[in-house]
Amino acid sequence: MKKHLFKPELLAPAGNFEKLEIAIHYGADAVYLAGKDFSLRNFSGNFTDTQLLDAVTFAHHHNVKVYLACNIYSRTHEHKELETFLAKTARMGPDAIIISDPGIIMLAKKIIPDIEIHLSTQANTTNLNAAKFWHSIGVKRVNLARELSLNEIKEISADSKIETEAFIHGAMCVSYSGRCLLSSFLSGRDSNRGLCSHPCRWKYSVVEELRPNEYHSLMEDDRGSYIFNSKDLCMIEHIPELINANITSLKIEGRMKGINYLASVVKTYREAIDTYVDTPDTYEMNPDWFAELYQVFHREYCTGFYFNKPDEQLPNYNNIHQGKIHSFIGKIISSMEDQSYQVGIRNKLTIDDIIEVVSPTGRPQKTKIMELLDINKNSMDCVHPNTFAILKLEIQCQPNDIVRKL
Repeated sequence: MKKHLFKPELLAPAGNFEKLEIAIHYGADAVYLAGKDFSLRNFSGNFTDTQLLDAVTFAHHHNVKVYLACNIYSRTHEHKELETFLAKTARMGPDAIIISDPGIIMLAKKIIPDIEIHLSTQANTTNLNAAKFWHSIGVKRVNLARELSLNEIKEISADSKIETEAFIHGAMCVSYSGRCLLSSFLSGRDSNRGLCSHPCRWKYSVVEELRPNEYHSLMEDDRGSYIFNSKDLCMIEHIPELINANITSLKIEGRMKGINYLASVVKTYREAIDTYVDTPDTYEMNPDWFAELYQVFHREYCTGFYFNKPDEQLPNYNNIHQGKIHSFIGKIISSMEDQSYQVGIRNKLTIDDIIEVVSPTGRPQKTKIMELLDINKNSMDCVHPNTFAILKLEIQCQPNDIVRKL
């Protein structure tokens, strides 16, 4: 008899409308995004009021849920603005609003009682009683603190009625649950209000008090020391454990990441989740999944706090960035006749380059460029970033497929 498994939601970031389209194209069940105010990613592009309405309409047309972030810790003088924002939220119709501040929760329950409240990881929920408390005041889902182990998450999921959400891939803050003060102290930009300057990624040296001009080296590369620099989370090898922990939603970090990153990560986790749920008895980790995640721009991967392994939580002392950083070429905009495609070009491409196209299903398809034309159908030997080109290929593709160079 086939083992019946609950399939968790795959939740992807959408920093702007293009990223929203990519997340949906590659298989996200839900997306999280933000307006221009009151979220923790003020530099990710985000959505105007009109764009938010269009985003919700577009996502719902594709049976994808939308969660709107309003997860700053607010100040008293902002509450009138928050009331206005929440009133507008009701008209936009997201499936849930993501909040960390109890004061904003109180306002949301009053102003938008029909929209679910999801508790942000910023609220630092680390135990079962806290989860039960949030449920008791009307919170539908809690994004659990990243410093919890998988066993702790499993216990909260099993023993509370609240939905649970956990990060499974992406950048991690140096501070618990993202509650970091480094940015406020060093650059006057409050990370808990969407203005983080990422000082955990800066270069540092150690100076002994009585030797102020002697800079002592740490473990470092030729660019500096990274004593606060965390590794990136990657749980692709542990999909069965995550699903069997009965987590409601598996969340990918990265509203500020590019579409190449988003396509690869969403596609990979989509395939892994579907494969395990459909065939749990014969499931095996596909090495192609790990290879795909190594293609994208990333820091050294780890499993964070999930398995209580101290080495996984150490700073990233190795080469700070990995992956094929310059391989991303662009995105297919539209299909034309004779297997020709209009492509938005992001990096230089020549007629002699061998490329591959990443579609939502299957392995990336390798192809030669049969013809390279400008938008007026004039033949070219190369195209440059921030332009459009027509590529005639050997393979079938579809709009929003990602093109990269081998």
